[in-house]
Amino acid sequence: MSQKSLTEISTPVRHFAIQLSATRRGARLARLLAERQLDEWGEVYDAAAQVVAELASNAVLHGRVQGRDFRLALRLHADRTLRIEVTDARGDRIPRLPEPAADDAESGRGLRIVAAYAHRWGVVEAAAHGKTVWAELALGPSLRLSAAGPRTCPCPAPSG
Repeated sequence: MSQKSLTEISTPVRHFAIQLSATRRGARLARLLAERQLDEWGEVYDAAAQVVAELASNAVLHGRVQGRDFRLALRLHADRTLRIEVTDARGDRIPRLPEPAADDAESGRGLRIVAAYAHRWGVVEAAAHGKTVWAELALGPSLRLSAAGPRTCPCPAPSG
């Protein structure tokens, strides 16, 4: 077995989890904490932050039970797949992709946004009659710093 293979196999999965209040403030905090954690891990977080925001918002709007929190978990695997999990207390309310929302609708786009960003997503039962909505994203280039300084974006320079 090559040295690279041993390194890849032994690379630990990074994990972050937190309980948050099932309030609008808790949903906002979920996004901010996810951004901060992914930044600390040296990862690009824009897409992941959007998915966290949508799943946390849904947990607060559709999965809230008085006096119960929701849980956010992030797992970064060695293959750079990020699994986002949001667990709420309403296992009886399983999310489904709605029909396309009208242009002037104020809701109904959250899971479509999740589906657009995620490689795959789903729902599983959780303890105490709850549910966990999860999404997996393949992360792009890392923001890790090297001795030469920050990596530059391989994107072409804007024209104009």
